[in-house]
Amino acid sequence: MLIVVACFSISGFAQLKNPVKWIFTSKKVNATSYEIHLTATLESGWHLYSQTTPDGGPIPTSIEFIKNPLVLIEGPAKELGKLEQRHEELFGVDVKQFSSKVDFVQIVKLKGKAKTAISGTIEFMTCNDHECLPPSAQKFSVALN
Repeated sequence: MLIVVACFSISGFAQLKNPVKWIFTSKKVNATSYEIHLTATLESGWHLYSQTTPDGGPIPTSIEFIKNPLVLIEGPAKELGKLEQRHEELFGVDVKQFSSKVDFVQIVKLKGKAKTAISGTIEFMTCNDHECLPPSAQKFSVALN
């Protein structure tokens, strides 16, 4: 009996959905500035929400950087992708979302000449036309050198 329960538990975990794949990179802009790219690729039919999705709706995407005394964060992250706006009956608000792919781009500046990294967490929520997954957090670390 215990073996049967264990098999069902394992198969239940195998069915966890993960429709978002993340890639984290940096691009040197000049001697002291970098673009940090947090790029999400979504499976067909799934979408991820903008950082500016209004209250009362799904959880907006948020980026939190771990403090690094060598790095200065320049303003908010830009969203590069095809922004879709629509009224979401489930939440009763107009939502801002991305399907297929979105690139969150954050400008950072080094305070001096040093090799370092920028780390943090991106929190996001994904839905399709039938279901929403609970909010998820993805840790990242990107070298700046």
